Amino acid sequence: MPRKLTIDLGALERRYHELSRMIHPDRFASSAARVRDASLRATATLTRSYRTLRDPVARGLYWLELNGEKLAENNKRVPPELAELVFEVQEQLAGMHDAPADSDAACELAAQVVARRSQLQATMDASRAELERNFVKWDQRPDEKMLTLELKAILSSIAYLRTLIRDVDRALENSKAA
Repeated sequence: MPRKLTIDLGALERRYHELSRMIHPDRFASSAARVRDASLRATATLTRSYRTLRDPVARGLYWLELNGEKLAENNKRVPPELAELVFEVQEQLAGMHDAPADSDAACELAAQVVARRSQLQATMDASRAELERNFVKWDQRPDEKMLTLELKAILSSIAYLRTLIRDVDRALENSKAA
């Protein structure tokens, strides 16, 4: 595969299956132990690589690593554009948790959290689209330092949004179970 951030997922999948057939452990069942071992390691590496490249977020994080960067650097606080949303969601979830089960207040808060979940998903979708646009820019101008900062900011936002969506989903599941 070309060393780019924009990937033809169909080509990636075809290449994965092609290589997988070539190195699959079943092909080496009667070979020496070191050959079987090498096949198992190669298969695990291939599968890990495929999963990383298939997922745009994992691919972006891997790209940062390849370029000597890490998301953890400068990722210690909530991105400013998400700060208000994070606090509002946390406040809603706390209110939903504290409301007496089956009360009107609990039902109203649950409805608000469901609406908030939709808003979070729309924000996540927009962030993923922004990530794809960043990938295109990288492929056109791979040496531009601003793109690294932009990529980090987008990935940081996605990480916070994933956490918020996970927390909202858990709170909604718990409210249904109660």
